[in-house]
Amino acid sequence: MHSVERDHRENIVCLKTQRNRLSVFSKLCYAFGGAPYQITGTALGFFLQIYLLDVAQLDPFYASIILFVGRAWDAITDPTVGFLVSRSRSTRIGRMMPWIIFSTPFAVLTYLLIWYVPPFEEGKVIWYLVFYCLFQSMQTCFHVPYSALTMFISRDQKERDSATAYRMMVEVLGTVLGTAIQGQIIGGNSNCPTESDAPYSTNSSSVNTTIVSLDQTKQAYLVASGVICIIYVLCAAILFFGVKEQKETGRDKSEPLTFAQGLRLVMCHGPYIKLVIGFLFTSLAFMLLEGNFALFITYALGHRKDFQNILLVIMLSGALTIPWWQWFLTRFGKKKAAYFGISVMPFMILIVSVKSNLIVSYLVSVAAGVSVAAAFLLPWSMLPDVVDDFKVQNPDIRGHEALFYSFYVFFIKFASGVSLGISTLSLKFAGYVTGECSQPEAVSMTLKVLVSPVPVVLIAVGLLILKTYPIDEERRQGNRKLLQAMFDSETDSESEPSDHGSSV
Repeated sequence: MHSVERDHRENIVCLKTQRNRLSVFSKLCYAFGGAPYQITGTALGFFLQIYLLDVAQLDPFYASIILFVGRAWDAITDPTVGFLVSRSRSTRIGRMMPWIIFSTPFAVLTYLLIWYVPPFEEGKVIWYLVFYCLFQSMQTCFHVPYSALTMFISRDQKERDSATAYRMMVEVLGTVLGTAIQGQIIGGNSNCPTESDAPYSTNSSSVNTTIVSLDQTKQAYLVASGVICIIYVLCAAILFFGVKEQKETGRDKSEPLTFAQGLRLVMCHGPYIKLVIGFLFTSLAFMLLEGNFALFITYALGHRKDFQNILLVIMLSGALTIPWWQWFLTRFGKKKAAYFGISVMPFMILIVSVKSNLIVSYLVSVAAGVSVAAAFLLPWSMLPDVVDDFKVQNPDIRGHEALFYSFYVFFIKFASGVSLGISTLSLKFAGYVTGECSQPEAVSMTLKVLVSPVPVVLIAVGLLILKTYPIDEERRQGNRKLLQAMFDSETDSESEPSDHGSSV
């Protein structure tokens, strides 16, 4: 009798393990959902600043306002959407999926209008500010529930980590795609003549060439944004049709959290705070580098015709090293991987220390890409561990997953908005001249400081904070066993009435 009961329980455990496993197809479909955020984010991060200054020809002061307010607004919407997602009801297609599907068409439309230069001057600043903020809002409605979806594709930590690795691989490939589409389409459309063309141009012909070339550049930005919008819709469709969102257990038994309760619980969880603040500084370093890199390559190093290729090398290097980082964190632990990976970023100081050299720029870009891969993978791989740790300590609280993800993104985006606003204002004070093909020496020096010494200091601070992060491999595995036991207990209690009814 006991052996039959034991075999029955073993069969149930086996079935639960198989149910939690994800097929490669499901992991890939889930991963494709992360591409839209990275493709659009990379295009905006690398090219929006130079687009506002040199194509839309806004004053650096107004460009800094657009960048700061847009990022700040984007940051504010994250916890708001996270709270709304946490209180939303489950539907036939899940609780996260409706947000993702219904936000997609509005995100695509507003993104396209960001890259359109309106035919008027008076309200141009308002135009970019409004559509930049609207796009960020729609993107948040997509990305926050998508990030939280990690917790609902499987209850097994290994499966979630594997799916996250797939996701990061596709996201880094998304950054490559965003860089390639935006960079290669607009790379050949510059309103500045090359050095070989300059001696043979008269003043009048030079002016005409600039006007025609500026129109071509505007058109190129629109074409690039159109291609990105098509990819955005395709990725959202693959996610919707290829991923099944699992139903939550025990959610109906718990009261929904208010915004104040959710904020207090999230902010009082020590491991989460240490993780967020540590990656806040390292992400700031990357954002500062990303936002100013195109200008740095163009004006400080003088590689105007090569900047899109250098950006592509960084992202390709990152994409190719994601699988290696996944192996590293599995073998040595996530905390060690964070230390080792992010420490590679200071190699960027070499690009400033030596005389402008195209080969050195490419070599340093390869090293930077290795660190970019770690910066992409590790925060999103470690966040589920923090959520699991919170579940173990607060087993009666449900529906909080989106809050952890949204507040993390809030801090990162708000800080990056501050950094981009300050860096653009720094260029104004350095004497940046909108629409000019060459800039004063002070601009070159300012760009060198913004892409190397400042990021290095931010990375050092971030690594010191991450040293205090308490969730090591031993604690992570302990949480995994406790959560599995909790899940088994809940599943058994929910199945008891139906089993009893069938026997009667």
